[in-house]
Amino acid sequence: MANKMFYLRAVAATLALLLRQPAVHAEDNAAAARQHLVVVELFQSQGCSSCPPAEANLNAIAGEPGVLALSFSVTYWDQLGWKDTFATDAYTQRQWDYAHHRRRDTVWTPQIYINGQTDLVGTNRSELLEAIGRAQTNGPTIDWSAQSITIGASTPSDGVADVWLVRYDPHTLRVPIGGGENGGRTLAQRNVVRDLVHLGTWNGDSVTFPLPTSSSHGLKTAALVQMQRGGRILGASVEETPY
Repeated sequence: MANKMFYLRAVAATLALLLRQPAVHAEDNAAAARQHLVVVELFQSQGCSSCPPAEANLNAIAGEPGVLALSFSVTYWDQLGWKDTFATDAYTQRQWDYAHHRRRDTVWTPQIYINGQTDLVGTNRSELLEAIGRAQTNGPTIDWSAQSITIGASTPSDGVADVWLVRYDPHTLRVPIGGGENGGRTLAQRNVVRDLVHLGTWNGDSVTFPLPTSSSHGLKTAALVQMQRGGRILGASVEETPY
């Protein structure tokens, strides 16, 4: 009887241990996801009639764990009947940096880049999800404090990398369009980039950058470590503060 009781207690203890393990793994997975985000960048314009389906696909993944979805509005549609309300030359230049890195002489919308490597039109959701599933990011750690950000020591594979600060609006914005190809429509846009700041460079040594202040409220802040001139994204992180 004593042996049977000992056996039952041992089984109960083992089950209790097994039941606790998934929670530990979940915490580890969440921490890893925060440090190894897959960056999905959509280049689009409110004046482009082909862009809303790609924007809808980005909106659908914007809240998914392990994904940093960003919507960049470009300027080269602004003379065709509607000036995009979020577009800046800096976002257009970012898309051109990607094009030049691949020795291309043109850019287009909609276009999605994943981790600065794979690009696709983005209107096919299955194709987009498959590309995200294949993406890998295992770069340096990115640690946040109240007034600074630290990129951990590691070895960049291709030389010097840029460190970018991105501020974006996590809310779904409904924008009425008054002209151009989408005139009369109201477009739903999410994770719209409102600020793109070059903090400096990273050469593999641990480095800390002060965070610039922002006058905008309700935005989230992310950091990208990216090989220069439109290269691949080595790592990305989102600041864990309420917005």
